[in-house]
Amino acid sequence: MLKKNTILVSLFLIFSLVISGCSTSAVKNSDKSAPQAAVEKIKFNVGYLPAVGHVLYFVAKEKGFFDEEGLDVELFQFNNSGEGLNAIKSGKLDAGAFGTAGPLTFIDKGTPFVMFGGMQSEGHAVVTKPENVEKFKTLQGFVGTKVATVRLATGDAVWRHALSKAGIDWKTQVTVQELDSPAAVLEAVKKGSADAGLVWVPFTEMAEQQGLKIVEWSSQYLDGHVCCRLVGMADNVKKNKEGFVRFHRALIRAYDFYLNNQDETVEIVSKYVKIDKKLLKQAAYSGHIHSIPDPDRKRLVAFWEAMKTIGYLKGEQDINQFIDTDMYHEALEQLRGRYPQNPIYIQLEKDYKNNDL
Repeated sequence: MLKKNTILVSLFLIFSLVISGCSTSAVKNSDKSAPQAAVEKIKFNVGYLPAVGHVLYFVAKEKGFFDEEGLDVELFQFNNSGEGLNAIKSGKLDAGAFGTAGPLTFIDKGTPFVMFGGMQSEGHAVVTKPENVEKFKTLQGFVGTKVATVRLATGDAVWRHALSKAGIDWKTQVTVQELDSPAAVLEAVKKGSADAGLVWVPFTEMAEQQGLKIVEWSSQYLDGHVCCRLVGMADNVKKNKEGFVRFHRALIRAYDFYLNNQDETVEIVSKYVKIDKKLLKQAAYSGHIHSIPDPDRKRLVAFWEAMKTIGYLKGEQDINQFIDTDMYHEALEQLRGRYPQNPIYIQLEKDYKNNDL
C-alpha cells in the first residue's frame, strides 16, 4: 500500500511539473512584445535609395530584424525621391523614406500620404570646384549662377529657403537645374555645366574623392532639419497597422545596432551602396548625418512652414493631419517592455517626448 501511494505521489509531482512547464511557456509565448518570428509573416514592400541615410533598412534586413518581428520585407531600389513616392502612391510599395520636401509636395497636391517615422536628418551639402569654394561661402555668391539639384531633394528645399531668408529670389536670380540623381549633379559640376550642386551623403564624400569640394552642409542653412521621413498611403497604414508597428520595431532595433556596431554596419551598407568602405564609414559616422527612427513631428512641421514661406508649396492643409507618431511610440514601448534596461530605447523615449508631443 505504501509503495502504491509513493507511485501515485510521484506521478502527481511529474504531472504537476509538466502542467507548470506548459503554463510558463504559455505566459512567455503570450508576451506581445516578444519577437514575432513564430507568427504569420506580413508581406511588406519597401523602397530605398542607395544612400547611407537608409542604413536602418539595410541593417534590419541583413541582421534578420524584419524577419524576427514578423515581416517578409522585400527592398526595391530607386534613383530619386520622385520615383519612390510615385511607387508608394500607386500601391507598389508599402513604405519608403524619400526625403521631406518630396512627400510634403505630394501632400500639398492632394496625395493622402501619412508620414509616420524617421530615417535620416541633415546630411546634404553644396559642392563645387576648388576654385569656386570662397565664392559660394556667402549666399549672395549664388546670384547669377547655375546650380544643379535633384528634383524634390530635401537639401534643395533647405538651400532655397536659406536664399529666400537672405533676400534672394531663387526663381529669378539663380538658374536651378533639376537632375535625376546625385551622380548626375556631380557630373554637371565637374564638367562645368553647373557652377555648384546639392547632393547628400555619401555623394558628398564621393565629390571630394573626385576633386570637388564641400562648400557648406545643409545644417548651416537650417539646423537640425529633418530628411527622409517614412511615408505610406493613409488607407494602407490604417488597414495594416500591425505591419507598420512591426516595421517600426525592426528599425528601432536596427538603430541600436547601428550605434553600437560601426564596422559591421559599414559591411552591411557596402552591399547596397557601392563605394569605398572608408568613405562609407566617414559618411555614416561623421556627425553630418543622423539616422534616427523618431518621426520628429515638431521639426517636420517647422519644415512644412519653411517651405510655405518660400512659395515651394501652398500649404493650405493642416500638416499635423498627415503625421502619425503613435505607431512608432507603440513599437518603442513594446521594445522597452522587452528590454527595459536598454539605454538606447530609454533615450528614444526621452526624445519622443521632446520631439513629438
